[in-house]
Amino acid sequence: MLQTTKRPDSPVSIIGAGIAGAWQALLFAQAGHAVTLHERGDAAMTDSTSHWAGGMLAPWCEAEVAEPIISRLGQRSLDIWRRELPDTPFNGSLVVAHPRERNDFERFARMTEGHRRLDAAGLAELEPSLEGRFRDALFFPTEGHVEPRRVLPKLHERIRAAGGTIKFDSDVSAKDLDGIVIDCRGLGARDEQPELRGVKGEMILIETGEVRLARPVRLIHPRWPLYVIPREDNLFMLGATSIEAEDTGVSVRSALELLGAAYAVHPAFGEARIVEFGSGLRPAFPDNLPRIGIRGERIAVNGLYRHGFLIAPALAELTLQYVQRGQIDNEVMQCA
Repeated sequence: MLQTTKRPDSPVSIIGAGIAGAWQALLFAQAGHAVTLHERGDAAMTDSTSHWAGGMLAPWCEAEVAEPIISRLGQRSLDIWRRELPDTPFNGSLVVAHPRERNDFERFARMTEGHRRLDAAGLAELEPSLEGRFRDALFFPTEGHVEPRRVLPKLHERIRAAGGTIKFDSDVSAKDLDGIVIDCRGLGARDEQPELRGVKGEMILIETGEVRLARPVRLIHPRWPLYVIPREDNLFMLGATSIEAEDTGVSVRSALELLGAAYAVHPAFGEARIVEFGSGLRPAFPDNLPRIGIRGERIAVNGLYRHGFLIAPALAELTLQYVQRGQIDNEVMQCA
């Protein structure tokens, strides 16, 4: 279905420089639009949801619990990540489990695609640090991961290189701006989208030189799968939780669960140094699905939930296709 075609060179203002807004700004700037990206915080982005994200690009793993639209958008996003940031690590993902979670492990295998099963020897060859730890694993070879605190500044640099302007400490609203405005404020947009809620995701950053991993490892857990994500400088991010609460910080229970599960992945994590605790509030609609809302020249991109880094590039591409050609994706877009 097509709407009225927009002017392909219209100036565009984007509010919010997190992962959703950054990808919108980059693709619009590359397409020749005069782009201004507004961010109410400073360049460090420490108050943004993106600062606390895991950065996993795992559409096939996410299919175990997410709707098919997440897999579709995520798979398209992988192509865009490869195109725009070709140094993005695409080393795959691993899913492992201890014997007591065997049934859940087999269920995960049935619910997902794009993996192959490794025996203990194959797992040890892929990740020597995990030798002898698990009898088998699921390997998703085409998945990737990014380090949010490093990749977001790279995206900002790419926006400037494409001719876009970024204004930090710029607390504006759509009413203050002319032309096409794309609202990517996350929970800050509840003044116009009151159905949004915050879902807390907690993380712990640890440091150890005793374990080496080349890719994220998910451990099947009775309540939630722990993920251990390698980062530079011997750092690892531990995450798993999706808590229906809007407070900040990390609870004692979550810390014990995360650290205990990490120890179950490898005992050397028990001697790791804790570098940081933190949490971020992910913006979600009641159905936990993303939405591009369109009201004339006002566009709202929100509800990325726990899939921000995975689906943001594809959502930006859809928004650009609408503005330039009037193309509508009926699964994602709502026109007022």
